[in-house]
Amino acid sequence: MTVPPLAPYPHSRLRRLRQTDWTRRLVRESEVRPSDLIWSMVVHEGEGTIPVASMPGVERLSVKDAAKAAVRARDLGIPAIAIFPHIDGARKDAAGSIAADPDGVIPRAVKAMKDAAPEVGIMCDVALDPFTDHGHDGVVEGGKILNDATIDRLIEQGLMQAEAGADILAPSDMMDGRIGKLRAALEAASHQDVMIMSYAAKYASAFYGPYRDAIGSAKLAGGQGDKKTYQMDPANTEEAIREVALDIAEGADMVMVKPGMPYLDIVRRLVETFRMPTYAFQVSGEYAMIMAAAQNGWIDKDRAILESLTAFKRAGAAGIITYFAPWAAERLGA
Repeated sequence: MTVPPLAPYPHSRLRRLRQTDWTRRLVRESEVRPSDLIWSMVVHEGEGTIPVASMPGVERLSVKDAAKAAVRARDLGIPAIAIFPHIDGARKDAAGSIAADPDGVIPRAVKAMKDAAPEVGIMCDVALDPFTDHGHDGVVEGGKILNDATIDRLIEQGLMQAEAGADILAPSDMMDGRIGKLRAALEAASHQDVMIMSYAAKYASAFYGPYRDAIGSAKLAGGQGDKKTYQMDPANTEEAIREVALDIAEGADMVMVKPGMPYLDIVRRLVETFRMPTYAFQVSGEYAMIMAAAQNGWIDKDRAILESLTAFKRAGAAGIITYFAPWAAERLGA
């Protein structure tokens, strides 16, 4: 795009448009609204709420409290909630056997939330890591994460979530080919209206630590190493283009970049390349850093949160998955 020539100073004074609040609002290019937010939330199997130590202000919610949160989201104008499970470690095993349990905490939470606030969309994580005792997102054999065997398990999990009433399935496993197989399974089971938001560009990031604490999967057990054989290398951009192109071709309705703030360049490039609804996940580490710095008096919390959310919109994101959603929606207004 060619930029037209500007009149020289003093005929052009760019500060004229910054001199008052009303002029700044009048020419503002990017704006965050409650309708841009997806509330990231952890639900647990017991009663009441449990604070997450590494994420000040975030709590694991019971099914009953999750239903109340759905009502709050509706009243705040938040269109959707993404739910993640905290599972008792004694119930986990190497295969993640209870991931597709129709009586598990996720389907119970989905049903309760849809009963309480049917207007609010519910997005479910399709992945095995909250349910495995080794903490990986897939089936492990001989120290290797098996791609196709993992997909079979994910399809069982995703179909269970769809049956429970989930509106969006969000596979976060990064196995090759899982979007196409999940889409085919949904069509075959008459769940053609269930949407897929693919974790299409999910990086092997250091910013997930507090989330793993929140879901009780803080360490990769059993000497199984890291997740670099399936999550993306943080150094790569072209690979993200290929990942997203494949997921769109396989039937993804929306795509996601995770983490968010360190990967704004990826968000921008995907939006410009594919013109698809593209979301950024402001992950737990991003949340924890802002909150920790604010609690130490090093930054202004309110300004930092709103500035970070605006950055995602400026990069072109259609919306943001964030733990700050209810806080931000209260301040942004409907």
